[in-house]
Amino acid sequence: MEKEAYIFEVSKESFGKYVHLNSYKLPVLVEFLSGWSDPAVLMSDLFSTLAKEFPQAFIFAKVDIDEQPDLVEEYNVKNIPTLLVFKDGKVVRIEEGQLQEVEARRLLKEFGVFRESDAMREQARDKHLSGDTSAAIILLTEAIQLDPGNTRIAMDMVQVFIDISELEQARDLFSRLPESVKETDMGKALTGQLVFAEMAAKLPPLARLQDTLANSPDDLDANFDMGIRLVSLYQYEDAMNHLFKVVNLDPTHRDGAAREMAIAVTNMVAPINNDMAQEFRRRLANSLSA
Repeated sequence: MEKEAYIFEVSKESFGKYVHLNSYKLPVLVEFLSGWSDPAVLMSDLFSTLAKEFPQAFIFAKVDIDEQPDLVEEYNVKNIPTLLVFKDGKVVRIEEGQLQEVEARRLLKEFGVFRESDAMREQARDKHLSGDTSAAIILLTEAIQLDPGNTRIAMDMVQVFIDISELEQARDLFSRLPESVKETDMGKALTGQLVFAEMAAKLPPLARLQDTLANSPDDLDANFDMGIRLVSLYQYEDAMNHLFKVVNLDPTHRDGAAREMAIAVTNMVAPINNDMAQEFRRRLANSLSA
């Protein structure tokens, strides 16, 4: 029999029962939200999903600010969403603004809610970033054996394969993931990275493009290709500078491909850096009105 996730909608009358009393047994995460706030709804969906992944490990309680103004006043909530963490009847943590999945998992880990395989993922990531990719792959392989149901491990492995230009292995592993996983934010980001990595593999070397642009800064093809190259290297802002230069110089170049690439980069970046994506959207809007 599967364990039931602890997810409640609470009012001023039920707050003591569901939040205060239960916080002596488990961490209680209380989100103040409203249906008119997309970030709040998205964060509510995220913590509901996590509550189901970690059933009975923590309690997720939701407070509708429009229906519970007394609680809003009592806890001095000024922004939506706001997340309060209760332990032993007291607020021990306050988070204002939308948390992304990585941030939410990190918060839960601080209160003892995590999967051992996710800890191994973090270790593997640190080793990969420090240059010890072989050790990272070994750790991820061990993590998959420990927790085969954690598809984020496989996605981490795809990311490593992309980073070391083993694109065939990356594509093969990614193709075997469930469609529902591919549609997650992480899955969509990997899809974009694979596309740009495969495009970049067919372009002139980076050094040659740099030489071309040093001699001809307005070369449309070189700017376009440099944009693709830099996206594959995760240098998104520099990449977009080259793509927007093409858009500004000749928006019809390659049938408007530079603008289409800029839109694709924006959508790919959004799940991992919303502020950067917003800036890219602003520049896209300005390019239309120019």
